[in-house]
Amino acid sequence: MGEVRKLQKKLRQIGNLEIKISLSPEEKYKISRKAELRSRLAELQLQLSGPQQTLGIVGDGNKEKMKRQVEDAPETLSSQTPPASKILKGEAESKAAGTQGADESTLLIAQIISLFLFFFFAETEFSSLKASWEKARFRLRLLEGHNDIVTSVVAVDNLVVSGSRDTTVKVWHVPTATEQKNLGGHTGGVTCLSAPPPEYCRRLARSLSLSDKERFILSGSADCNVKIWALSIGQCVKSIYTFNAVTALSFAPEGDGYIITGSDGGKVQAWSWHTFQNCQSVKAHEEAVTSIQSQGPLVFSGSAEGGVSVWENRRWERDPLQLLHHWSSPVTGLSGGPEGRLTLSPRGDRVVLAYGRASIKILHWRTGVISRLTNHSSITGVTDCVHQTGGILIGSCYDLANGESSLNLFSLPQCRYLASLTWPDAPRILCFAAWTTGSGDHRWVTGGRDLVVWEQLPSSGKNGWWKRTPSCLCLEDTRGGKSLMRAFWVPDYEDNEDGGAEEDGSRGSWPRCVLQ
Repeated sequence: MGEVRKLQKKLRQIGNLEIKISLSPEEKYKISRKAELRSRLAELQLQLSGPQQTLGIVGDGNKEKMKRQVEDAPETLSSQTPPASKILKGEAESKAAGTQGADESTLLIAQIISLFLFFFFAETEFSSLKASWEKARFRLRLLEGHNDIVTSVVAVDNLVVSGSRDTTVKVWHVPTATEQKNLGGHTGGVTCLSAPPPEYCRRLARSLSLSDKERFILSGSADCNVKIWALSIGQCVKSIYTFNAVTALSFAPEGDGYIITGSDGGKVQAWSWHTFQNCQSVKAHEEAVTSIQSQGPLVFSGSAEGGVSVWENRRWERDPLQLLHHWSSPVTGLSGGPEGRLTLSPRGDRVVLAYGRASIKILHWRTGVISRLTNHSSITGVTDCVHQTGGILIGSCYDLANGESSLNLFSLPQCRYLASLTWPDAPRILCFAAWTTGSGDHRWVTGGRDLVVWEQLPSSGKNGWWKRTPSCLCLEDTRGGKSLMRAFWVPDYEDNEDGGAEEDGSRGSWPRCVLQ
């Protein structure tokens, strides 16, 4: 087993090297040995038999492998208690104090009934949500143009903007899946992107004598620059030199607006959207800042050493960010040194954390309580990114040992497992963006080795095109090995039985992935 563990450790190190923004010759050589190490690991695992094989599994036994819930979460149960039961409890205490002969058994029965009804309807709602995702259908489109891994993606209206290690920022038109603009100007790999809200774009557009409908994109790079791009004209309208490689970036829409950047040295900096001058510079983390996200007046930063900081934006001209909490790696349970890569997604009082591990961590940022959500059954499984949208949590999943990749879906806020989406030779997913159409359907874009747009198709049973599919692929639960759904791929467009046409009018270029 010693050699197995060494091989798993080497593959994990190679996995981290593959997504670095720049590589040395020695690191490139280590990556070149990936196939050899995978082959040797597979050979050793095949030789092992009996109970020893379970060492690569999180949990014990089939029931534990298929577990889809947050573990060690003492706050979860209290958050699920219905308000009605709390009222009844208060009434019971009041009556007990006022009249000694109150019928407490009646109140207890009422509480039990209230709890039963709450959990019954909650379970019914979850079952309905799970069934809808098992019947969901997607069509996928590959966007080709980058020469290296895609490190960041954002969605703006009908556009997808992607940043790559190849130093370019590209703008794509989603309905036609065509490259609209190639924004070249960075001299180092692009590490992060952010899209300011429309109202802040209008302010800048007026100052530049551009249309009020102009949208801007911020890009950060290893070349120490943050560039602001006007999408309609495809030009850089402002460049901010930060003196440090920019490793994370977010726009904080409070007051006049702030650009929040993180550096490879652990600095968090704030820049005025009005003057583009530096407002604040803080050595917030020991290692590189790998993720920054804003939520209302709050800003969250995560770092390579596994620490998380929570800031409040006070809208001051100088030093607008006030530190509310800092949770170090001993609290978060995440540690890996300078090669670590933490990504985060805040929602209310919780922050979902991905740190290249088989599990997703959930930090209750006010108290420091940590919960764990299983995302992969194997210790060689890694989670590169997490995203919350439309009542679901989406976590990427990649197996370092065999190269298999998937997206795992969980319901919010309970974080109960819904479905896993994958296909043969699916690429490793490093970044994710999502939005919904006017009809409420999901559209996603995933980046990594490939840039892929996902569009959810209407669930109407009238369409008959999928019955003529030439091939059938299984979608598997990546943490338990159980086949849950099937994906049908259609290479060319076919009208439905009612003669309906595509929403965007395009034909012939969307392969479809149907989940059922």
